[in-house]
Amino acid sequence: MDKVNPIQVQKHLKGMEYPASKEEILKQAKNGGADKELCEFLEGLPDEQYDTPADVSKAIGQLNH
Repeated sequence: MDKVNPIQVQKHLKGMEYPASKEEILKQAKNGGADKELCEFLEGLPDEQYDTPADVSKAIGQLNH
């Protein structure tokens, strides 16, 4: 997958409670209907705690470059 739209990711993370770990974000994305490609992209996120949706979007932006 080339680039991911952070807004689209947030749709799959609807209802996510923060702070959240990378594993929790992946689980929520899968439960939110994210496809296999998107889940594989999210597996590339740094293994850290995300305090807000903006933190997730920032990490996605860094992976997109």
